[in-house]
Amino acid sequence: MTHIQELAATDPILTATRTQLESLQLERLRATLHHAHANNASYRRKFSAAGVHPDDLRSLGDLARFPFTTKADLREAYPFGFFSVPMDQVARIHASSGTTGRPTVVGYTKNDLAAWSGLVARSIRAAGGRAGMKVHVAYGYGLFTGGLGAHYGAEAAGCTVIPMSGGQTERQVQLICDFAPEIIMVTPSYMLAILDEFRRQKLDPRSTSLRIGIFGAEPWGEGVRTEIENAFGIDACDIYGLSEVMGPGVAQEFAHTKDGPTIWEDHFIPEIVDPHSGNPVADGEEGELVFTSLTKEAMPVIRYRTRDLTRLMPGSVTAMRRMAKISGRCDDMLIVRGVNVFPSQIEEMILRCAGLAPHYEIELTRPNRLDEIRIVVEARAELAHASQPAEALLLAAKLKDHIGISADIRIVPCGSLARSAGKAQHVRDLR
Repeated sequence: MTHIQELAATDPILTATRTQLESLQLERLRATLHHAHANNASYRRKFSAAGVHPDDLRSLGDLARFPFTTKADLREAYPFGFFSVPMDQVARIHASSGTTGRPTVVGYTKNDLAAWSGLVARSIRAAGGRAGMKVHVAYGYGLFTGGLGAHYGAEAAGCTVIPMSGGQTERQVQLICDFAPEIIMVTPSYMLAILDEFRRQKLDPRSTSLRIGIFGAEPWGEGVRTEIENAFGIDACDIYGLSEVMGPGVAQEFAHTKDGPTIWEDHFIPEIVDPHSGNPVADGEEGELVFTSLTKEAMPVIRYRTRDLTRLMPGSVTAMRRMAKISGRCDDMLIVRGVNVFPSQIEEMILRCAGLAPHYEIELTRPNRLDEIRIVVEARAELAHASQPAEALLLAAKLKDHIGISADIRIVPCGSLARSAGKAQHVRDLR
């Protein structure tokens, strides 16, 4: 039995043809548009202003006639004005951190929670997880969707959950060693912090029971994957999601291919648009990822602009399409003396330098009307102090050659920079 046949035994949609999948999408999309229009005043106003009605949808291509939804729409309706069911049908509420304004609030009915748990369970199985395995959840619990999303999904997959949450890194290591989980679900940056703690305690991370890592909530590249896989001897798989669309489990990478997350298109329709004009881009080209939900009751999203930059690719394991790893966010892009730069590009160059660790800070200033960029990056423990200047020159050369920026490189000892228990914050823009 192939991997996909094994998974399809409990999830038959995974073997659907593209034609069958699109027929299901059209049926669900019609229902979603009518539900949103009938029960959400914001959508009624937006549809009316755009001159469209749910009855105008005759094919999947007609979705492009409907207006986008943005984070600003959700914030304007704060706290509960974007819900499409009465409050007595809302079983749970989550919210974003709200670091750049009002938080975006998301509601879930009992059916929404069951569907979400089912998709995270599907994601765990795609990553190689199976019933009976223990899952160490080190995503934060609370209003952030990561912890509870992973928790209930792991239970739905028949796994035993260890609800550690984030922080207490020394205890994270202790419980991994003592409780012997096969799977860990956590941000990739915090997994690197856990790795540091293993090394501080002089423990071999490859000696643990861990076999699978499911990492999400922030962009991470192949360099970080290699770092984690080599250190722990595990399969490191990418899970994608965002709270406004559902939470973790919108898309998941299959462990045996590791060729980008497969979007669970029976529940979400993806589009790629030009981030400036909003126009669709050609198949395979990079742009901003847009999602429409197909089964959400409490808060359906119609053409939600995620601000994440990626491209769509044909399915490799199923008929459902894949997305490339997120290269950055529209709102994370830095412009340094006219050059567009993403933190993920700088991270990639750091990880091409054998003596440098994936812990860094980017500081932007404008002291004399010109942008200046300083990158503070940790040396690996084995890098001799005398070799640091050469490593700094190497990184500076890579940044100039591959990205086109000149940067002041400062190398600091291993362990000098703060570690985050959640999403890492790498940029300080002081301009």
